[in-house]
Amino acid sequence: MDNYKKFVGLGIAGNFALHLEQAGESADFKDVITEDPNGPKGMFPFYIPGREGQLGVYPISSDTIILPQEVCNVQPEPEVALICEFSYDEKGNITAITPKFFGAYNDCSLRKEGAAKISHKKNWGAASKGISSTLIPIDTFEKGGVMDSYRIASFLRREGMLMRYGEDVELSGYSFFYGKLIEWMKKQINGQVDFGPLEPINEYLKASGYPTEAIISIGATRYTHFGETNFLQEGDEVIVVVYDNKKYCMNPILTMANRNAFESEGISALVQKVVRG
Repeated sequence: MDNYKKFVGLGIAGNFALHLEQAGESADFKDVITEDPNGPKGMFPFYIPGREGQLGVYPISSDTIILPQEVCNVQPEPEVALICEFSYDEKGNITAITPKFFGAYNDCSLRKEGAAKISHKKNWGAASKGISSTLIPIDTFEKGGVMDSYRIASFLRREGMLMRYGEDVELSGYSFFYGKLIEWMKKQINGQVDFGPLEPINEYLKASGYPTEAIISIGATRYTHFGETNFLQEGDEVIVVVYDNKKYCMNPILTMANRNAFESEGISALVQKVVRG
């Protein structure tokens, strides 16, 4: 999937209660002070077009996760991605972030201690990230819009058995969402500095020529006990489903996941086979 090679890729850390604790990453942010203690901790880059080094490697796939060469635990992070447009002022600061589409996303991550930056765990090469090839248009990114009724669920298929990997939760369960999230992201992108696990994103955007399109993953949801304690193995299949709760409840979603065949209306599904690099 080469659709997003010109898009900057950014993520949000700590936008769903208890996820950082489950992922063993809360200590990484012990020195990061936020205005809202219940809000997200910061943003991180996972792909910067044209940048040298690992962040310049295109990591997106809609059907495969390639495990890294190094011996390391790898864990899916089921979440929602927004396809956004950026506007800048004459000084290069973000003035508007406009979400256009949303869909199922896997912010697959390395679990290793001692990484200096969040981004060091996020992009280890091709097919280290996932986004559904089916995205849903956003009518308005505010209460009363299409996203009000959507939920996210995730599963892992291993040796023919399907297990729930993440909790089935409503998108409104994100700590920051809609207008509050947009305002926070603008402030964070423009003002985040190189400190602790965080990086100066605005400087990266400048060096990349101020890209006007972005994939923004808005935070991983909580794991089930199985998800929290099981990491990826070759041959696994990761499934992330964003679905309209007005049209479906969990039982038909579970049936579709078992069949590996999803309805097209009101569903964005991501299915990735795990292979060895």
